[in-house]
Amino acid sequence: MTNIVLVHGLWSDGSSWAKVITELQAMGHVPIAAQLGLESFENDVAAVRRALATVTGPVLLAGWSYGGAVIGEAARGVEAVKALAYVAAFAPVEGESVSGLSRRHPGSLVPAHVVVAGDYTYIDRPYFGAVLAADAPAELVAVAAATQGMVRIGLDRVKVGSPAWLELPSHYLVATDDCCVPPVLQREMAERMGASVTEIASSHAPVLSRPREVAQFLDRAATQMA
Repeated sequence: MTNIVLVHGLWSDGSSWAKVITELQAMGHVPIAAQLGLESFENDVAAVRRALATVTGPVLLAGWSYGGAVIGEAARGVEAVKALAYVAAFAPVEGESVSGLSRRHPGSLVPAHVVVAGDYTYIDRPYFGAVLAADAPAELVAVAAATQGMVRIGLDRVKVGSPAWLELPSHYLVATDDCCVPPVLQREMAERMGASVTEIASSHAPVLSRPREVAQFLDRAATQMA
C-alpha cells in the first residue's frame, strides 16, 4: 500500500484523476488528488505541499502535464517523497518554464484553440477533446470541457528552480499521440531526467482515456519504491 499524490494540469482539476483513483484504490494504494488554483505557480506548489502534509509514510508524487513542473518544485526538501512520476508531463530544468518548453517543437494544438478571457485562458470547449483527449469517451470529454479550470495568464511562464528529479528516482509515461506536449519533447525530457520510460498510445489525457494503464504505470513506480 503506497500513498500516491496526484497533481493535475492546466485547464483541469483534481477530478481529472477520478478513474485513475478508482483503479489505484482497487490495487490497494492510497491516492490523493491535489487541487491547484491555477492562479500562481507558487500557490500551486503550496497546494501540493499541503496535500503531502496530510499523508503519513512514503509518497509517490505524480504530475500530469503542467503538474510535472509543479511536482519538481513541490517535492524539494520533502523527505516523505521517495519518487516522482510524470504522465505526459513537463519536466523543466532550473531556469526553464512550461511555456518555453512548449515552444521547443511544433505539433501542439493548444495555440490554435486557447481562448483569452481577461486575465485568464481556457480551451475553446468544442475543441477540448481534439486538443487534450481525442481518444477519451465523449461523455468524459464533455464533463472535462465544462469543468475546466481557468488559467491565469503568465502561470506557465514562471521559471523553475532546481527540480527534485535531480535527486529522486523518476518515471515517465510518454503519450505517443499527444497533441499538446509533442512526444518528441516528452522523450527528450525523460531522457535528460534519466527516467524509467513507458510509452502508451494515447492523447495528452491518458488519465481520462486510459486510466487503467496509467494506474498500472503508477503501481509499477510505487512498487519500485519498496
